[in-house]
Amino acid sequence: MAPTPATPQEALRPREVTRPVPPSGHPAVARGALVRLAAPGLAAALSMGAYCLALALYGSYPFGPRSRAVNDLGNQFVPFHARLWDLLHGHTTGDLFFNWSSGYGVPFLADFFTYLMNPFSWLVGLFPRELTDLPVFLVTLFSIGLAAALMTVFLGRLHPGPGVLRALVSVGYGLCAWVLNDGFADPMWMWGLVALPMTGIAAEWCLRRTRWVAGTGLVALAWAGNFYTAAMATLAMAMVLGLRLLTAPGMAAPDRLRALARAVSMAACGILLAAPVLTVSLEASRVAQPAPEVRYGDRPAPLYQVAQLLPGGHGGAPAPNVSIGVAGLLLVAAFPFVRGVPARVRIGWYALAAGVGASFVWEPAILLWHGFALPNGSPYRAAFVLSGILVMISWLALAHRPRIGELAAGGALVALLAWLSRDQGAAGTATWILVAGGGGATLLGLGALAALRAPRARRAVTAALTAAVLLTSAYTAFSVTAVRDKIAWFRPKPTLDPVSLAARDVLGARGDWPRRRTDPGPHEFANNDPLLIGGEGGSYYSSYVPAATARALRDLGAGWYMRGRHTLSFEDPVGQAIMGVGSNLSPGPDRRRPFVPHRARPPAPLLTVRDRLPGPLTGERTVFARQERVLGARVYEVPDLAPAAGPAPARTRGGWLLPDAADHGGAGTAFRARCAPGGTVVWSAPWFSGRVGGLGGRTKGIGARDRTANPVRTLGRVPADGTVVVRFTGRGRQLVPEHALGCLSRARLAAAVRALRGPRELTAGGHALTARLPRGSKGHAVLAVPAVAGWGCSVDGGPLGAPSSFGGLLAVPLGSNGRRLTCAYEPPGLKSGLAASGAAALALAMVALGGRLRSRPRLHSHQEVGR
Repeated sequence: MAPTPATPQEALRPREVTRPVPPSGHPAVARGALVRLAAPGLAAALSMGAYCLALALYGSYPFGPRSRAVNDLGNQFVPFHARLWDLLHGHTTGDLFFNWSSGYGVPFLADFFTYLMNPFSWLVGLFPRELTDLPVFLVTLFSIGLAAALMTVFLGRLHPGPGVLRALVSVGYGLCAWVLNDGFADPMWMWGLVALPMTGIAAEWCLRRTRWVAGTGLVALAWAGNFYTAAMATLAMAMVLGLRLLTAPGMAAPDRLRALARAVSMAACGILLAAPVLTVSLEASRVAQPAPEVRYGDRPAPLYQVAQLLPGGHGGAPAPNVSIGVAGLLLVAAFPFVRGVPARVRIGWYALAAGVGASFVWEPAILLWHGFALPNGSPYRAAFVLSGILVMISWLALAHRPRIGELAAGGALVALLAWLSRDQGAAGTATWILVAGGGGATLLGLGALAALRAPRARRAVTAALTAAVLLTSAYTAFSVTAVRDKIAWFRPKPTLDPVSLAARDVLGARGDWPRRRTDPGPHEFANNDPLLIGGEGGSYYSSYVPAATARALRDLGAGWYMRGRHTLSFEDPVGQAIMGVGSNLSPGPDRRRPFVPHRARPPAPLLTVRDRLPGPLTGERTVFARQERVLGARVYEVPDLAPAAGPAPARTRGGWLLPDAADHGGAGTAFRARCAPGGTVVWSAPWFSGRVGGLGGRTKGIGARDRTANPVRTLGRVPADGTVVVRFTGRGRQLVPEHALGCLSRARLAAAVRALRGPRELTAGGHALTARLPRGSKGHAVLAVPAVAGWGCSVDGGPLGAPSSFGGLLAVPLGSNGRRLTCAYEPPGLKSGLAASGAAALALAMVALGGRLRSRPRLHSHQEVGR
């Protein structure tokens, strides 16, 4: 009899010897599980060990005094993890829906989904808050280990082979150049490193037409952990699956289509399971303050881009970071020469790698990789997927037992690449050491494996290769870190150091929320000081800063950076009074007391009852007029400016255009104005860059139109003669607004605050606010919270209604006799996301139930049994 032809699934499956299955609980089962975990465990241990060894040699945290908190790691991720600690321990005023601490009240769920959904982030709750830097480091470390372990598993599904060798190849993925240069500073992205092999395992099950439910769960886990990088991983693995379907031998077209349909349905259901992450985040992104306009710069030269394959360096110009270490590079270079791999497979994998690499520097494809928007930062954030593809190629080369001549050809190709790249920025001294020393040792080890047949000798060579991979990986991580940290942009900042911890203690002792806010003020330990050290301030840095929040705060006199994606606290008395700021931090007298609390005059209540709201502004809409409208009283004199000394300015629409001070020996232009004696002079010139001095005070403006806005700042007191002279000194052609000065009457401000009626009782916590109002309350309740979508308010138990905006703040109509006001916040997009997730979960449950029913043995009828 002719043998039965293999099914397409059997053609893809490695040959197995059929053995009787031992019963559950048998020692053989436990031993088998340990054997299956040994290779992934080795990959995780080697990659994490090499990374820790590199940081220890470099003296980097947590093994030395050098901080790791560069850029967003210090400005965003450490503060957000500190916030997560507060939530887990019940030490904060907000919850997952709303953050009362930042931006004077902002939504939080999108931040949580984007920055804190890496499962390793939740380890922060196991450590003291002052050690938040440590669990943030562990997020990166454990993501490296898990990614290497899962890649080891996936490579075994891609092609069978020894587990130890799969682990050694996978170390190059866990410590690829993308991790060392990009991912290490963004713990949220590190889940993308995990997601690539995770979705690869799911795709493998599609090829085998098995475990649809489990594969759907893997896709959902990948997308829930970080949808941004999971989308990149899914797109890349779709290409890999397509290539495998095209090159699979003996697979009929209908079987290929069925596997593809299975993959599409698995991906769709898995993504829908994670739908709340997507709907909430996308809705928050839709209403967020637009990022600064980004243009794609010059693409790197082809040789410079190819030189990034070499390990150990870091070029000065931006380029995709794709190196996977010296061992992986040798095997990738040898792959075209490995005759054990069919030619169409070699051509297909090389074409895939080349196409993905080219897509990273082609703007339409960059947009595709990044969700159809150029990122505000590196445009090569998807480079880890090419590293994964290169690791797959290296394993296919090694799994087919390359001969010595084939390995030598790969070594020659690496040597040629190194020689051609000798003048490229990515190739440094460490590169030559790794290519010549590490590459030579690795080449000898791989050649010995190809030549030797004795098991003991092969084990000895494998052990030597393991040591070589560990040492070369550690040295690669060390050298890349050392070169990278010399770049000024990567200069770290302290986060939870003794000074910031002292500031936190001061804030905690003065807290009086929700009667009044305690603002950490303009002092920047990080761009998210309120999350890092506590209080209820205006500073907030996130991709999800609502445009309504950014505009409202800037219009009322607060500053911003990054075109409003980083808001700042109010520094002037009126702005602080409007927002209910009762105290903030001021510099202390000495090192023992670096900060002291500054108690402001009594501010307005967080909620005020207004019988009538003033109409829209008429005439010139200065920041002083906007503040007075919200405050409900006239508190400023706004004098006209007249040039008094220095280079003559030119009158222009909206103000005065100053000449460049550099052309006049550094001399600025002085303006004269008159105000009532004793008033407090503040200045407002949002886009001015330079020095502002006068009345014994001196401040600095760092404005840049649209990108950086100065807050309203205090300058000094009006002298007895009422003459105010202020000098503006800036480089370049600077604009000073026509009414840049305001003279504040402190007495009028105090009277205006006293005239505002607050509630009898106010409670604010979680994502809700409840107020018991004075008798006879009518008109509107105005909350000192930026008016963003998602709020619903009810008066005396009536129907929920969306508040309106008054000067950018929440305003709720009370009717003729409101007694109780209740407001709650619900993240837009949450309900639709939960509905989609519920539908996907129901579909998943039905498929799982159907699978169980089909797997049960069929019951035969009584007649059939009796035959």
